[in-house]
Amino acid sequence: MVNSRHIFTTLVLVLTIIDASSGFDYMQALDKSLLFFEAQRSGKLPWNQRVKWRGDSGLYDGYQQRALCLVEMDMIGWFRWWHDDTPVVNLVGGYYDAGDHVKFGLPMAYSVTMLSWGAIEYDRTMMDLNQMGHVLNAIKWGTDYFIKAHSHPNVLWGQVGDGDSDHYCWERAEDMTTPRTAYKVDTEHPGSDLAGETAAAMAAAAIAFRPYNSSYSDLLLVHAKQLFWFADRFRGLFTDSIPSAKEFYTSSGYSDELLWAATWLYRATKDASYLKYVVDNAVSMGGTGWAMKEFSWDNKYAGVQILLSKVLMDGDGGAYTSTLKQYQAKADYFACACQQKNDGYNAPLTPGGLLYLHEWNNMQYAASAAFLLAVYSDYLSAVKSVLKCPDADVQPRELLMFAKSQACLALSITCNFKKL
Repeated sequence: MVNSRHIFTTLVLVLTIIDASSGFDYMQALDKSLLFFEAQRSGKLPWNQRVKWRGDSGLYDGYQQRALCLVEMDMIGWFRWWHDDTPVVNLVGGYYDAGDHVKFGLPMAYSVTMLSWGAIEYDRTMMDLNQMGHVLNAIKWGTDYFIKAHSHPNVLWGQVGDGDSDHYCWERAEDMTTPRTAYKVDTEHPGSDLAGETAAAMAAAAIAFRPYNSSYSDLLLVHAKQLFWFADRFRGLFTDSIPSAKEFYTSSGYSDELLWAATWLYRATKDASYLKYVVDNAVSMGGTGWAMKEFSWDNKYAGVQILLSKVLMDGDGGAYTSTLKQYQAKADYFACACQQKNDGYNAPLTPGGLLYLHEWNNMQYAASAAFLLAVYSDYLSAVKSVLKCPDADVQPRELLMFAKSQACLALSITCNFKKL
């Protein structure tokens, strides 16, 4: 499935690193990228909704097409519905996937994780541009939904709607007539990739919200910890438990999501047990084995490797320094491959210089890589280090220039790289 939300997620992040010296109104581009998330909202829209042509939709998600009776609302706002003594969770809210009205949990969680990462790394820029409120609202629209979807410590509702029937019917979300069947993962039908990514999203969002709403941040961490335990204890691919998702989001594995979730939980809590997890499982889960040229909703290894490089550069490696150096070596491989200085093992580029990794929906991969390179540039600059590639040393500024070039190409504009 071509998911525009992934492109807009990473475009939001990349746009925050470009100054206005090139003459293009990047603030307007950033604002419109965030507006896209408001256009993708499902559920009861808030009073401050800026996309006025959208209306409420999916207000019965989770009812599973049964005659239900509202019994009560509990203390944290979950509706309790009953039909033949069977409780049904409230799944109203969240984001539609792309041009359809399915709510796929894995890519939605990845989008929230990345938005949160951007809010963490570039909070000052977003505040200067008066966009932090919109970014936090976009994150919270997703995490509020994940809180509902995580209806039990070992249950996560991972999809609402059916892709096949939805794609047969071209209609507005406000008027949709297609089935709104809900699908879940649990102890008997696991989904470590789905639960792991959702744990990462909750942990990253907890960091983003900590300065503004500490009680909400604490709630997100409760869910993140439970979801990680569930994902690790009951292992399996979510597409084996939710087969209807396989045609649209085939997961290649769950080891990267487990490492990703543990890494974000370590950053959110500073609990050394999570750092120990990524070290103990570095080899078996591929964290120090896989050398990547892409980063995406399905492949988190490069993100894990760059995040753990920061732990090492911050001087917090301790007894785990040796393994963290192996993670950083793989982060360097990714960055050098993008810079075309990796002894021939480079990421492919178009003649114009755009990263070209997949025939379908390639822009999301280029934008995601650009964000990672911008972040890595900042990490290296902070410790006055350089990227040592097989073909040449690369200054942090060169990584940033390449990241900016991807944003310029995505926007189809000419950038002045002397100013960049």
